[in-house]
Amino acid sequence: MDKQELGTFLRSRRERLRPQDVGLPSGPRRRTPGLRREEVAVLAHISTEYYVRLEQGRAPRPSGEVLAGIAGALRLTDAESDHLHVLAGTAPLRARLHRRDVRPSILALVERLPQTAALVMSAAFEVLAWNDLAAALMGDFAGLAPRDRNLARRAFLGPERPDSTPHGITDAAEFRHQVVMDLRAVLARYPTDPAVTGLVDELRDTSPDFARLWERHDMQAAPMLTKTFRHPVVGQVTVDCDALTLADRDQHLVLYSAPPESPDADALALLNVLGAQAGDALLQRSHGQAAG
Repeated sequence: MDKQELGTFLRSRRERLRPQDVGLPSGPRRRTPGLRREEVAVLAHISTEYYVRLEQGRAPRPSGEVLAGIAGALRLTDAESDHLHVLAGTAPLRARLHRRDVRPSILALVERLPQTAALVMSAAFEVLAWNDLAAALMGDFAGLAPRDRNLARRAFLGPERPDSTPHGITDAAEFRHQVVMDLRAVLARYPTDPAVTGLVDELRDTSPDFARLWERHDMQAAPMLTKTFRHPVVGQVTVDCDALTLADRDQHLVLYSAPPESPDADALALLNVLGAQAGDALLQRSHGQAAG
């Protein structure tokens, strides 16, 4: 049970609600945002003293029934309710470290997918495996140090890095918001994994945007169904984005594809022919001609 994070999460969810959201009169003089603690306690059918102690990080582990009552009182989404149970220690924790080894069958599948950029991502946004088209679309991961293959780190720190890839996405703000929500859930699952805690601490310390989004305590991550890449050779490419969960290792198989016979499919086909290294060489030649 993570008492401090549980208290902070409850307070953030309480402060976002208005009395009218839960059928209560707003009243004339409210000094704090959102609902009062006693109002949440009444709605959850628990004592005010116990709820106050939960927010203060001083209460013993709540039962599943108490958590269900609080989730209903705070109008939590399914994702937020699941996160509440993880913080309270009533959901099973995974192994101490998140897994980075990819099943051989998944590695073979990634290589065999036609006209589809595919990569395998760990729970902490580390790119663990990729095919040639993914490298051509997103940049050659093989040329990066392992820590720079982390998509969360690239999303928040990449543009300022001198060694960052020129390949970017136009809907970066939406992706960054998704990264923060996913990382909050990952940290709850792996609270002692130094790779996870170190990544979150680094981003909170070095990225004001990450720190701002982190303090919002949002949990409902809407899937990104499409993604638009700015590619230095073929220009803007919009692809369908499908992330398949590999539940046994808490990893994701991410697939980028385009409708057949569309301009975006033609762009992927061209990248498939060029490959990552050929595309980078073409980019360098075009830059050299522009300079001359």
